[in-house]
Amino acid sequence: CIFFVQNNQWAISMPISKQTVAPSIAHKAIGYGMPGIRVDGNDVLACYAVMAEAAARARAGGGPTLIEAVTYRLGPHTTSDDPTRYRTQDEVDHWAALDPIPRYRSYLQNQGLWSKRLEERVDARSKRMRAELRDAVFDAPDFDVDEVFTNVYAEITPGLQAQRQQLRAELDRID
Repeated sequence: CIFFVQNNQWAISMPISKQTVAPSIAHKAIGYGMPGIRVDGNDVLACYAVMAEAAARARAGGGPTLIEAVTYRLGPHTTSDDPTRYRTQDEVDHWAALDPIPRYRSYLQNQGLWSKRLEERVDARSKRMRAELRDAVFDAPDFDVDEVFTNVYAEITPGLQAQRQQLRAELDRID
């Protein structure tokens, strides 16, 4: 099992430094008896290497790994969020320069592994995949809301049971 945490350093307007006293999210793995690895989430090759190592460990029966990929949320958290209220443009510009897509493209170009033709093929394939995924989502049947409450606890708690009943009542009301 791999627990992959995308640490974009913000919870709406709250920086990670105010969310935890731990030096990193990866350090929290210690409390669960598993290794925690912190990786540059904007470095495609570093992420691949760490994931490959964690997957090999899990497949060999070595147990779970928590991976914290440190990246950055360049845009707003929601449509009602104004990130200019809590972070500077210099900070955003710093992280924008580390964007993983141009960074990896530059690496591939320097290795002679990227061309305009390849980019066109990748873009076309990406557009097809997005269309297929979008169609699959829209064509998927509605899920049973009770699924939200299954496998949360071995025995459903009274509080969770009350939440389920409240949700059902609300859904019945709006139907």
